[in-house]
Amino acid sequence: MYIANADRYRDMLYRRCGASGILLPAVSIGLWHNFGGVDTLENGRAMLRRAFDLGITHFDLANNYGPPYGSAEQNFGVLFRQDWVPYRDELIVSTKAGYDMWPGPYGNWGSRKYLLASLDQSLRRMGLEYVDIFYSHRPDPETPL
Repeated sequence: MYIANADRYRDMLYRRCGASGILLPAVSIGLWHNFGGVDTLENGRAMLRRAFDLGITHFDLANNYGPPYGSAEQNFGVLFRQDWVPYRDELIVSTKAGYDMWPGPYGNWGSRKYLLASLDQSLRRMGLEYVDIFYSHRPDPETPL
């Protein structure tokens, strides 16, 4: 059972972001590389534990992180259930959407349908009820922001 470092907030700098009042650590950990289905789960676990023990509270994902697509969120969900459930209120979990995820006209870019479907799928893959930040991964030339 993982027990976080009691001094994890001592040295990390946190800054306000935007008008929401949310505090983000000066360093976040992105799960683009080293967390997908082709990677070793224990290596990802070691990196996330070390990051959190150093006060890194923002775990940044995207629907298409892997490879294969979605596998970084799936692996994060496994690790979250094993290590971070007791710390959920101390974490900022973000994910994003914008790149191709499934065939057809609704699996890419930034339509409302695509973004909502992507968010629902991301929540299922991670086993979370909510994410703290959800944002567009890239501008859509056909959809106004």
